[in-house]
Amino acid sequence: MKAITLTQPWATLVAIGAKKIETRSWNTNYRGSLAIHAAKGFPQDAQHICFKVPFRDYLCDYVALNETYLGKHKFPLGAVIATCELINVVRITPFHEHRLPKEPEYSFGDYSTGRYMWLLENVVALPEPIPTKGAPGLWDCILSTERIDL
Repeated sequence: MKAITLTQPWATLVAIGAKKIETRSWNTNYRGSLAIHAAKGFPQDAQHICFKVPFRDYLCDYVALNETYLGKHKFPLGAVIATCELINVVRITPFHEHRLPKEPEYSFGDYSTGRYMWLLENVVALPEPIPTKGAPGLWDCILSTERIDL
């Protein structure tokens, strides 16, 4: 299965079904099953966006958010957290300006002209995150229900 690494909180937004379009600066011809991997890092600016609307509205039921503590231990990091189907990729052109997604989806991506909308369907959150090392771009991921102790 192919996988893509997303920074938190975007990975969790996909896993909970709040984000169905991933925006990227690059295209792919790949279509099919896709694992959603939460990046190991959680930059400060990404942590702060969790407190802003509409992010907070969708995340507060899944992680401990308050004004002084982000509860980042509740965001899975360095793990595959969901699977989905990548059904299409659409380049954003000036023609799309009036056809871009409505809120909250619009706030969850970068819909600048020249970028790409990756359309995701059939998202299934995993019952438990599977710790996995990520990689740039699309990468091969083997998901197994067995745990191997080294």
